[in-house]
Amino acid sequence: MQPAPRIDDRDGALIQIVDAAMAEAARRSGPWLVCRVGCTECCMGPFPITQLDARRLRRGLAELDARDPERAGRVRDRARQYVARTSRDFPGDPLTGILAEGEEAEAMFADFAEDEPCPALDPETGACDLYAARPITCRTFGPPVRAGAEAVGVCELCFRGASDAEIAACEVESDPDAVESALLGEIEETTGARGQTIVAFCLAS
Repeated sequence: MQPAPRIDDRDGALIQIVDAAMAEAARRSGPWLVCRVGCTECCMGPFPITQLDARRLRRGLAELDARDPERAGRVRDRARQYVARTSRDFPGDPLTGILAEGEEAEAMFADFAEDEPCPALDPETGACDLYAARPITCRTFGPPVRAGAEAVGVCELCFRGASDAEIAACEVESDPDAVESALLGEIEETTGARGQTIVAFCLAS
């Protein structure tokens, strides 16, 4: 059985890979990329996160608790309020926070809590209180990024007026060696944790 620190160390290596890819994407994108602190377009509405993301977020919140307990408390309070407001309509198990699978569940998720801000978002500064521990989706949203066979998407606020060829020229692969997938398999094998959740349920516990 792999000890937890080893998984966390490998997650740190994954983050370095992803962040390096994003730095290259930003270099290629230049002025097409308008992402900045205070732009919270991608912080509204929930999105699925993996058990690896959830593990990293909880670790990040614990580190924030040690550094700035008041700030960490505000994050936790926002998460708990989010869950209280939305748990009745949660498309999954509201006790565990695990999202249901299948087409029907995906359709329900599309309309779920779409106006709710992420609880990690500081409403006063427009910055993420858990930025260093943010999920992979948050790290890769904006420029054209490919993860394996998944389709490439870009933020609707970026690349305005760009041609398909110009967008393609900025594309990068975020995790070419599928490190994330391997780590998710190891987490399930060693802890039994599987399935996807959302940030609020992850941070509310």
